[in-house]
Amino acid sequence: MVKTRIRDFIITKENWIFAVADYFHPDGIRSVLRYVPDETGDRKLNKIRYRKYDFDDAFQFMRSNRPEWVEDVHIVPEDQVKQILTPPERIPFLVQNDERVKYIVNNLKSAGVPESCMGVTGSMLLGLQKSSSDIDFVVYGNAWFDARRALISAKSRGETIEDISEEMWKFIYNKRKPELSFEEFIVHEKRKGNRGMVQGTYFDLLFVRDWSQIKEPIKRGTDLGYMEIKARVTNSDLAFDSPSVYMIDHNEIDHVLSYTHTYSGQVIEGEIMNARGMVEQVGDIKRLVVGTSREPEGEWIRSLTLLEGK
Repeated sequence: MVKTRIRDFIITKENWIFAVADYFHPDGIRSVLRYVPDETGDRKLNKIRYRKYDFDDAFQFMRSNRPEWVEDVHIVPEDQVKQILTPPERIPFLVQNDERVKYIVNNLKSAGVPESCMGVTGSMLLGLQKSSSDIDFVVYGNAWFDARRALISAKSRGETIEDISEEMWKFIYNKRKPELSFEEFIVHEKRKGNRGMVQGTYFDLLFVRDWSQIKEPIKRGTDLGYMEIKARVTNSDLAFDSPSVYMIDHNEIDHVLSYTHTYSGQVIEGEIMNARGMVEQVGDIKRLVVGTSREPEGEWIRSLTLLEGK
């Protein structure tokens, strides 16, 4: 069985490139199509031109070309995988060839983050990046929290790593279209501390579980309808994962899952969460799922503790 984690990429025998979307792959690699060979494409890898597909276009392409691979994500048969690309393998090359990545790596290493726990994903992992591409920087397991502290410290010093401008925050907000006011959005985002600018390039620190944290797949549930809750968060260790996981103290809901990047790391342990999403029955428990569509309307997560200053 092929071992892959989120933020890995796979290349098929047809040179289609998929982003791995799960930690568990019972029937094939759970992933999402990102790049397809196209003579008119504006990116090039190994003498092949590629076109990048966004989420909706990727599903349309797959329904037309491999409908049998389409479920909630794209299921790539293992025997169709030609190559697996993992975020750590690209770091040595980029440290030698990209001053921005070199600076991030050295900054995190000085704070005690092992280089073996670092990686890059997205177009930079593939070698398909443009000059305008963001840097999607991966850190594995609990080392991620050390990396975030290092980033916050570096931004406070105002050296090469800088905070995000108000203009960039507004761009991110308009792109995400969350069910929060801009003021609510910015208060939560600035607290997270996992985004910055390096030499004019936007980057973020992405959490990926280390192998010891990968225990069992998330089982599918039965939808029971929407619910809004308020509850104290009892554990937020995987709040920056994808999906985000929040254990809560609630008389009906066991935990909250968020499939929306906006709501990762939104509430920390001990705080009161306000959330609205779809209730799922999974065995003997109920959970609340936020992010049941690509741009979920009427679904959100807020930290009431943060907003009320308590």
